[in-house]
Amino acid sequence: MIVLFHPRSTRPKNRRLPLSVLHLAAVLEGREEYTIVDGNVDPDPSSTLDALAGSHSIELLAVSVMPGPQLRAAVPVCRAFREKYPRIPIVWGGYFPSLYTAAALNARYVDFVVKGQGEDALLELIEVLRGGSDFSRVRGLAFKDAFGLPVHTPERPLKSPDEFPWLPYHRLDPSKYLAHTFLGSRTTVHQASIGCPFRCNFCGVVPVYDREKMESPARTAAILNHLQRTYGVNAVQFYDNNFFLREEHAKELAARIAPLNLHWWCEARVDIVLRYSDATLRQLRRAGCVMIFFGVESGADAALEGMNKQLTAEQTLALAARIRQFGIVPEYSLIFGNPADPERDLAENIAFVRRVKRVNPDVEIVVQTYVPTPQRGATFGDAVIEFPSTPDEWIMDPWYRLLIRTDPQLPWLSPRVKRRIRDFETVMNARWPTTQDVRLPAWGRALLKALSSWRYALSAYDFPAELRLAQKLVRLRQPRLESL
Repeated sequence: MIVLFHPRSTRPKNRRLPLSVLHLAAVLEGREEYTIVDGNVDPDPSSTLDALAGSHSIELLAVSVMPGPQLRAAVPVCRAFREKYPRIPIVWGGYFPSLYTAAALNARYVDFVVKGQGEDALLELIEVLRGGSDFSRVRGLAFKDAFGLPVHTPERPLKSPDEFPWLPYHRLDPSKYLAHTFLGSRTTVHQASIGCPFRCNFCGVVPVYDREKMESPARTAAILNHLQRTYGVNAVQFYDNNFFLREEHAKELAARIAPLNLHWWCEARVDIVLRYSDATLRQLRRAGCVMIFFGVESGADAALEGMNKQLTAEQTLALAARIRQFGIVPEYSLIFGNPADPERDLAENIAFVRRVKRVNPDVEIVVQTYVPTPQRGATFGDAVIEFPSTPDEWIMDPWYRLLIRTDPQLPWLSPRVKRRIRDFETVMNARWPTTQDVRLPAWGRALLKALSSWRYALSAYDFPAELRLAQKLVRLRQPRLESL
């Protein structure tokens, strides 16, 4: 038996279909005995793995690992599994081992690392485990040889989603993964492409998938139709890094999924969508597009150039103004605290947010702190940071805070700058409550807007203690109101 393990990554209310292991399951379906252990559903995956080891002959434990909470959940489970079952090989795949291959291989509970797309690599690894020991012929694999030295095989070419089977949704209980969101009461997730052809230098996607392969519109529509008919899905979050590239592809997809009457959310680039015709944007909205997430990153052209975004602030403003007429809400993510000049960057981004809100008050703003994807020996301004060499170190503070981008201790971010970023975010979120929070009642929205209006109008962002208290009170009241 092959065991596909998806370590816990989120709270139950936020869990979605574990697409990473479902993609692996798709190539095993009908040819291998396998099972999925999802830590987002299973409260005690270690006990489940023990039970499987006691009742089946496990050939391989395949683990999908993202940086952050999933890494922290994966380490103790894999460590315990290795101690109990030292002869069962363990392979890690996903973004963490793909980005930090050396660190993953330094863990005594990791035998192999799959870098990048894992479907074909998993099948070939199983074949070699059964028939010999020439792991060097498995492309996209890293392991240690008999002398303990790392071996990295050649990169595996990226394949289109169309080249793989459909995901075996029936191997899970869909009722545990359909969420009530602002999009709909039974929201699912789907990924219709893989990779990104752009070169933003802070991003963790590009080092792993430096191009993009897209699923055909016909297949995307067929899968969504199946999910709707079989499981009653009425909304979709697309997990693509860039859902839109070619306008003709977008138009065909919109035409095919419009009859499903689904509401959906996706990610895209400002410059690409800005080039779309009015007719295409209207067609996307009629097809159910409610919100598009854009990685804007900065309102300063100098900072954008330093990030290699190939984007200008004026393009972002132009899209905010133009897209409003089509009823599609733009969600803009901005990174505050650029290491070149954090104080100036903070002031420029705050001014930019205010400009955006003037041209389109419906734009949702996501505030992030400048935390580039860490690479060993990386240089940020005058700071050179040496990062951990094992997964066990990565899940300890202060490194874990860096991975989850929560109060990271970075040399260019002074306590004053971090406090001012948090204060601005508090005022802005109170003045413009997100439409995505379905738990926030109308009275709570009205209260937060009223309390924060004077602060936003006067740019008085410092120490908004009353707003933080109001936000907590609204949250405390909401569970009782929902139960009535």
